[in-house]
Amino acid sequence: MGLTNAKIQLSNPRLPDLSPLEVDALADTGAVHLCIPEHIQIQLKLDEIDEKEVTLADGSQKLVPYVGPIELRYKNRIGFSGALVMGDQPLLGAIPMEDMDLVVIPKTREVIVNPSSPNIASSIAK
Repeated sequence: MGLTNAKIQLSNPRLPDLSPLEVDALADTGAVHLCIPEHIQIQLKLDEIDEKEVTLADGSQKLVPYVGPIELRYKNRIGFSGALVMGDQPLLGAIPMEDMDLVVIPKTREVIVNPSSPNIASSIAK
């Protein structure tokens, strides 16, 4: 099985005159958050809201900045999120994918909108 990437658009909703960025994000259903490298935080002028202690794959822990809000767009979907500032590539985790009702297809290594609700994102709120 290979890696799955998605071209997503990121922008700062607090600064609508600032151009959005199109990035190639690693879609990882095993990850939780949206993660962005520091250079994206700088380009989008995203404010640090807090710090979060994260546990990495090797079990080590690290304190990283938490920034936002960030507007995410993919195909006909839109979502808002905060992001952990870490790593060298954007990572699209389960929370923003669920929020935008996106599905990862491992066989074709692509991210698609939920075929059960192609026109509008659906969610469960009960």
